[in-house]
Amino acid sequence: MQRAFTNILTEEVAITAAFYQKLLGYTAKFSSDWFVNLEAPDRTGLELGILLTSHEIVPEAARHQPAGIILTFVVDDCDAVHDRASELGANIIEAPRDMPYGQRRMILRDPVGTIIDVSSLIQAGG
Repeated sequence: MQRAFTNILTEEVAITAAFYQKLLGYTAKFSSDWFVNLEAPDRTGLELGILLTSHEIVPEAARHQPAGIILTFVVDDCDAVHDRASELGANIIEAPRDMPYGQRRMILRDPVGTIIDVSSLIQAGG
């Protein structure tokens, strides 16, 4: 395998790409009107694709609302991402809370409706 990444299907490529850029600091490696390839800052290889749902390369059977998927991003500070999500007016499903498995987690939806889990390790002693 040379690389692997997830593509989010959307009819609003620019809006969806901008959401991930503002929320998580991703930068565009490639950008067109039908596809944007994003990469995490300072983490070569952590990529995310934003793909136009109605584009001819998307199989007809895949051109529907996303379902059965949760994207998980482990970050340094879940609460900081929550603040950015709030500023962006994101649909926050669950505010950050400490989970019994040692992470602090929040759940939100991107502009297309994809469920996103943003988590960070709970710091020892805090």
